[in-house]
Amino acid sequence: MQLEIRPQPSSFWSYASPLLALLLTVAIGIGLFLALGKDPVKGLQVFFWEPVKSSYAMGELLVKATPLLIIALGLAVCFRSNVWNIGAEGQFVMGALAAGGVALLADKTTGPWIIPALLLAGVLGGMAWAGITAFLRDRFNANEILVSLMLVYVAGLILNYMVFGPWKDPNGYNFPQTKNFEAVTQIPRLMAGSRVTIGIVLALIGVGALWLYLYRTYAGFAQEVSGLAPAAARYAGFSSRRALWVALLVSGGAAGLAGALEVAGPIGQLTPYVPAGYGFAAIIVAFVGRLHPVGVVFSALLMSMFYIGGELAQSRLGLPKSITGVFQGLLLFNLLACDTLIAYRLRLSRPLPLCAQGAR
Repeated sequence: MQLEIRPQPSSFWSYASPLLALLLTVAIGIGLFLALGKDPVKGLQVFFWEPVKSSYAMGELLVKATPLLIIALGLAVCFRSNVWNIGAEGQFVMGALAAGGVALLADKTTGPWIIPALLLAGVLGGMAWAGITAFLRDRFNANEILVSLMLVYVAGLILNYMVFGPWKDPNGYNFPQTKNFEAVTQIPRLMAGSRVTIGIVLALIGVGALWLYLYRTYAGFAQEVSGLAPAAARYAGFSSRRALWVALLVSGGAAGLAGALEVAGPIGQLTPYVPAGYGFAAIIVAFVGRLHPVGVVFSALLMSMFYIGGELAQSRLGLPKSITGVFQGLLLFNLLACDTLIAYRLRLSRPLPLCAQGAR
């Protein structure tokens, strides 16, 4: 069995590779359940059936998918521009902090204007944090992978400082958390009896806006060319610096918006547990979705199934919390392996007879 380079990349495997990666992930998952002494049928059920078996379960699926989708859309802009923003988790946290700061200003007399204000604060907080990476890359040619990743931990430390210190709820029995936000700051829900907020609507609007930007605008074309082929971009008059700043600011703003929607929606306060790994999981979402706005929708739903399935696996099967990360990692590595088929084909070669080998 040999890998043979293709004359041109396979369009079929460009779309089939994520499906094959998912099938391999499921197959390995079955083996994992068997190795742990668990019923693989029940294991697959909690990951792929329980999250969609009822309207309430579907609502929880959308709650998890909303931040993943929003962050992944921003990351798609970055990765298409050849800008490797690995720090969306930190931008998510800073957006949550900025939105939380605005929410803490509200009182009983505050009007509904506070909701757009805190969402805007979240966007600006994420953009400001991503702007640090853009500045260091632009001014000092610092590696954006390392800078953005290290800033994730700085953002976590700032969050801990605020909830353990200045913003700590004096009536919170010494728990490191802010007070519960006023009801007026809560992101409106789409329907009674469900935790799904208007965040999912904003996410779907973002899908349409990104599709139009990438595939129907001159600016979107210039953005991709500037990142992927800087020399050609300079010849065409496109600015690679502009592409860098646009990519990181859009990505940071999206992550910050997701953070604002999370703390002013399902969480309702700031705690040290605001970082939920969405920023890192969204990297997988973006690549499984082929950096395409529509593809990202389906991959966000799949990843949210892994989150919910991991939680159910803990309570029903007695599996560790890390099972969620295991499935996420399996999906990513299987995707990277299957992507080999885009540029290469497998060729089966018949072994030479022994006499022929001796002659050689």
